Amino acid sequence: MLAKRSHQTGVALVTALLVTAIATVTAVSMAARQQLDLRRTANVLDTDQAYLFALGVESWAQQILIRDRKDSDIDHPKEDWATVLPPIAVEGALLSGSIEDLQGRFNLNNLIQNGAASEKDIQQFKRLLQALGLDTRIALAIVDWMDTDEELSFPDGAEDNEYLGGLPPYRTPNRPMASPSELLLVQGVDRKSYETLAPHVTALPMRTTINVNTATAPVLMSLLEGMSQSEAEQLIEARGDEGYKNIDAFMNQDVLKDKKENIGGISVASNFFMVSANVRLERAQTRLFSLLSRNSDASVQVVMRAQGAY
Repeated sequence: MLAKRSHQTGVALVTALLVTAIATVTAVSMAARQQLDLRRTANVLDTDQAYLFALGVESWAQQILIRDRKDSDIDHPKEDWATVLPPIAVEGALLSGSIEDLQGRFNLNNLIQNGAASEKDIQQFKRLLQALGLDTRIALAIVDWMDTDEELSFPDGAEDNEYLGGLPPYRTPNRPMASPSELLLVQGVDRKSYETLAPHVTALPMRTTINVNTATAPVLMSLLEGMSQSEAEQLIEARGDEGYKNIDAFMNQDVLKDKKENIGGISVASNFFMVSANVRLERAQTRLFSLLSRNSDASVQVVMRAQGAY
C-alpha cells in the first residue's frame, strides 16, 4: 500500500515537472517570438521612415530645379542644382543627395523613331562606343531590342531567336527602354562594357537633345565624326563658369569651324534630371533614384522612382 502511494506521488511529481517544463518552454518561445516581432516591426518602421526621408530629398531637388528655371534659361555644372547635398543629420537619420542632368548623356531611346531605327542617331551612338573603346556592333543589337518589328538588323542585330535559346530564355520587349540597366540583357553587352557605357547614356521617355553644357567628353565626341578627345576637352574648358549662353556660342568655337552643318540635336538647357537620395537610419538604409521632368512653366514632375539602382 505504501509502495503504491509512493509510486503515485512520483508520477504526480514527474507530471508536474513536465507541465512546468512545457510552460517554461512555451513562455520562452512566446517571449522570443514577441521580441522578434518587435524587432521586425521596428525594422519595417525604420524602412518606411527612411523612404519618407528620401522623398524629402526628392522634394528638395524639385524646389531647386523650379528656382533654377526661374533664375536662368540655361543649365550648366556651376549652378546650384549641381551642388551635392552633403550628409546632414535629421531626427536620427543621415541624409545626402545629388542632382544630375541626364541630358548630358546620350538618350538610348533616340535610336528609335516612330518604332523604327534612326540611322543618324545610330551613327552618333557608334561614335560614342568608339570613343569609349567599345564594340560598335552592339548598337544594332540595342536597336533590335527596342524596334517594333521582328526583322534582324543586318549584320549585328539580335531578335527573339537569339534570346530564346539562352538560360533563362526571354524575348525582346520591342519598346523604348525604361532604364539603361536593360542594356545588361542585350546580346553583346557584358558587365564590363555596361559599366564603361553607363555613365554616358540614359533612357528618357521622349526624344531629347544633348546639353553641351553638361555633356561628357565622349558624348561631345559623338556629335561629330573625327572629333578627338583633346578637342572635346577644349569644348568643355570653353564652358567656363557660366556655360555656353546659347547654341551659337558653342558652334562658334574654333574646334568646330567649318563643321557646323554636321552637328544637330544639341541644346544649352535641360528638362530631365536624376535625383539620388541616400538615407541611413540605425536599422535601415535606402537609396532612391527619382527621374524628374521639368516643364516649360518651370513645374517639375516625377516620371519614375527606383530603389537601389537605376
